[in-house]
Amino acid sequence: MSFGIMAVTLNEFETSSESTARSEEQDSTDWERYLERRSLVLQFLHSDLSFHYLQHHQTKVELLKKCYFYLEIEPKCVNMRDENQVVHCTSILQLIDPCQLLRMKKVGKNQTKIQLSLLTELLELLEQGREELSGYVETCDATTFLSQWDLIMQRLSKLSELMETLLSLEEPGQLYVKHHLVSRVDLRHTELLNIRISLCTKTPLIFDRNESFAHKDWAKLKWFTENQESYLEPCELHMKLLTNGSPTELGYGMVRTVTSDTCVVHNLQPGRSYKFTVRRSDALMLVFENWHDSMILKTETNAVDQADSSAYAPEG
Repeated sequence: MSFGIMAVTLNEFETSSESTARSEEQDSTDWERYLERRSLVLQFLHSDLSFHYLQHHQTKVELLKKCYFYLEIEPKCVNMRDENQVVHCTSILQLIDPCQLLRMKKVGKNQTKIQLSLLTELLELLEQGREELSGYVETCDATTFLSQWDLIMQRLSKLSELMETLLSLEEPGQLYVKHHLVSRVDLRHTELLNIRISLCTKTPLIFDRNESFAHKDWAKLKWFTENQESYLEPCELHMKLLTNGSPTELGYGMVRTVTSDTCVVHNLQPGRSYKFTVRRSDALMLVFENWHDSMILKTETNAVDQADSSAYAPEG
């Protein structure tokens, strides 16, 4: 073999070796970039978008849907001067125009419905986003993953924004007051008020199934709240006799206002089923409620009557 041919062959070998080295170096760089970016997505999936974190917010939203929503007005009281310049502490509710208050309650109700609807939609979008990102991580090879990185980054950014919106909507916010709630005539001896109206929530009342029971002609009902309120507010206990759809029997019911977490109901019929419902009763500032807890209790039958009935029952 001549030196010329050997030189050409050597150059081709060196060129091929350099190309292979550069290709291996590029492959190594791409692999490191893939691992780094894949780790970033996994970290997001295991923290801000983890299954347990989304489940936590799902539970929170489900409870929120069962809550009572109220208007909260600040300040609650105001110092008023009468014609003799004597100062009196007056409840703000005595000064607010009833028609304007009713209008604000409608605004609050609409805002609450929109808020709850948005929360449900946001949770669905976040769950879909989690599944989409998990698909990129679990099914894409390194080349496909890197080629889709810009799209993945857009999804990460969008999902972060959705989570921030979810967190902000889980807390009821302030209402925009367009009209004067207090007549200027009522404030003729007082400076103008800076009235702030917002929405607040109270958790629902829930029957204690272990402590609620029925005897022959009476029943004991006990309930609680999720946050175990120490201050007991008035509530309503509704009772209804179930007739099983019989057209010949008239059912009846009652409503009792109770300032307690326990109530005993007397004068019930033996061997009958009664439906009990408990709800909060402070309706003045209530703007939205969508759920009340109910339970059915059946009173015990009269053992003596059963024995007599058996003794005179025909044979055969």
